[in-house]
Amino acid sequence: MIWQTSANDPDSDVVLSSRIRLARNLKKYSFPSKLDTLEANNVIQAVNDVFSKTSSTSDRVFDIKNMDTVTPVDKIAMMERHVISPNFIRSSIPTGLIVSKDETLSIMINEEDHLRIQSIAGGRNLQLSFDNANKIDDLIEEKLEYAYNEKLGYLTTCLTNVGTGMRASYMVHVPALETTGQLQFILEAIGKFGLTVRGIYGEGTKAQGSLFQISNQITLGHSEKEIIDNLNSVTTQIVDQERLMRTKLLKEKKITIEDAVYRSYGVLSHARTLTSDEAMTLLSDIKLGCALGILEFEEKFHIYELMMLIQPANLQKAAGKELDGTSRDIERAAYIRQSLPKLKSL
Repeated sequence: MIWQTSANDPDSDVVLSSRIRLARNLKKYSFPSKLDTLEANNVIQAVNDVFSKTSSTSDRVFDIKNMDTVTPVDKIAMMERHVISPNFIRSSIPTGLIVSKDETLSIMINEEDHLRIQSIAGGRNLQLSFDNANKIDDLIEEKLEYAYNEKLGYLTTCLTNVGTGMRASYMVHVPALETTGQLQFILEAIGKFGLTVRGIYGEGTKAQGSLFQISNQITLGHSEKEIIDNLNSVTTQIVDQERLMRTKLLKEKKITIEDAVYRSYGVLSHARTLTSDEAMTLLSDIKLGCALGILEFEEKFHIYELMMLIQPANLQKAAGKELDGTSRDIERAAYIRQSLPKLKSL
């Protein structure tokens, strides 16, 4: 799963996940914005045929999903877990999805482009994400011809994706930078490096729990390696600045930070109703407390996993029924109480 990080990952206190997304179009068909229903279904069938003959790749087994049969709640739940994009759910033409059992690899068919190949890994593992996405890309290109120009590279619906067609991103947890107001200065600075910062679910979404996506804006005129190296360089600086601010806050406001962390644990342990925003803020405090050594749990605990699973659609899936807003807040509080491990010491 995407929230599982390697024990050897030195940056897992700040960098939660890595993602590579490749935008591709098939030469034979009109781009999605011009597709009619028949052509859209033909694109889906062409890609499905590639995977129906290859049930497993890269040590993963894939499911081929007919999105017409997927319920609205299941679609939103997958979006909340970062398997698919918000734009994919809103598509007005037939869409298809091919996804690995562990949900770290997915191919969205007829999103903004014919193909959105996505690979996600836990922690700071962008090269692993790229390698996995590249294998899937090669597999498809062996069977289907892409829209490609020798001068421009891969041709895409949006001009900003022309070239490599690659978006690389890190999901980062930066509560200290956000709290101290330093994040705004970083946001202004990284634009000069061709990068951008977005909310938890990408463009047009807000940040929750001090989680932000850092990604490249430019794909034309840069190789995949250059894009990855640039993102790694800037992310290293963000990680360093976040840790510096955490240390400063702990030194100057130790009691205040400890109080906030323990209060958040206390609320999460006993609350009977929690909104999504409130829960994300409290879980962010818990994650910060663990990173600073203030809290230590009796058992391994994936906070990022819990952050995804307490989102509205995933809560309803866990409950096995539709829930209104009030019922979701009650269910969310109960889910967190059951999932939160005990502390080793108070």
